[in-house]
Amino acid sequence: MNSGIQFRSESRTDYNNGRVHGYQCEVDPSGRAWSAGIYDEARRGWLYPLDLNPDSRSAFKMGEWNHYRIECIGPSIMTWLNGVLVAHVIDDMTPEGFIALQVHSIGNNKENEGREIKWKNIRIKTDNLIPSSSKGIYVVNLLPNNLSDVEKEQGFELLFDGKSSENFRSANGEEFPSQGWEINDGVLTVLSSGGDPAKRGGDIVTKKEYGSFELKFDFNFTEGANSGIKYGTGNNGPSIGLEYQILDDERHPDALNGVVGNRKLASLYDLIPSETERRFVKGPGEWNRGRIVVSPDGTVQHWLNGRKVIEYTRGNNIYRALVARSKYVDFEGFGMAERGPVLFQDHNDTVHFRSIKIREL
Repeated sequence: MNSGIQFRSESRTDYNNGRVHGYQCEVDPSGRAWSAGIYDEARRGWLYPLDLNPDSRSAFKMGEWNHYRIECIGPSIMTWLNGVLVAHVIDDMTPEGFIALQVHSIGNNKENEGREIKWKNIRIKTDNLIPSSSKGIYVVNLLPNNLSDVEKEQGFELLFDGKSSENFRSANGEEFPSQGWEINDGVLTVLSSGGDPAKRGGDIVTKKEYGSFELKFDFNFTEGANSGIKYGTGNNGPSIGLEYQILDDERHPDALNGVVGNRKLASLYDLIPSETERRFVKGPGEWNRGRIVVSPDGTVQHWLNGRKVIEYTRGNNIYRALVARSKYVDFEGFGMAERGPVLFQDHNDTVHFRSIKIREL
């Protein structure tokens, strides 16, 4: 059985053929165990899959009564299951809407006929609400260039506030590039040079250097675009380092180069291919949510739209073997700088960035 609780939802005849759309608190007794995760029905898909809070996956009790709680105060949306805080999303796409109990169609899968979900003790409170604490779980903040109080408490700071480039400089100079990059309508954009080297702005880097950190960022690529975010730079020049690949896999030939897809979107470029699912990848013109976590113990993770797509240990024997078989074989100490800036790449294509946040670990 699969079901859910719709909230702040709508049904419009001019949208998805009148299908109900909006936020949904999931009821998922499958092996995936994403119960109380937040899904955006018939719109953006998963906003809070439980990869982001794996400790909460055991909260659901199969065959027993489960107690769900949903709190919506302003843009803050939080869910609990059997007293366990599961998800926290900050979003303002739909500030109000109806509440609904979901039923899934079963199509031709006749073995699902007769399965049931039962509900009781449905209660709501709308006045004198006191916001709950998120207790340090991961927060998905979908408000552009916004740093919530919870994120501040967790140590995050904005690298890009939608207006200023003050936290960045050229990778090869002390000033921000005078061309090739622009800030407009809350978005930091690297512009296509059209093949003219004179129009390139070049890579940019953070003015501050980082060792262990967590970086969150939104990116939006144009058709056929290529870019990336690099870290662990400094041992072999300002632009050589580990790269979170940003690529239009459907249209850029680099997706088919390298080995077993290790140059596609969210990969550790030329070293490790990302394990992505098509429905968790947004195409050209849509915003993707990226995340890089570099832990003090050497563990590194790449995330895409709430899913962990890569995990490796920097410097171990597997890492060294991968480097030895890559284009970086001749770079001594590749990717192993203890501290360095974070780099945003100019690869001659137009790519947009926003909501760039970082915290040191």
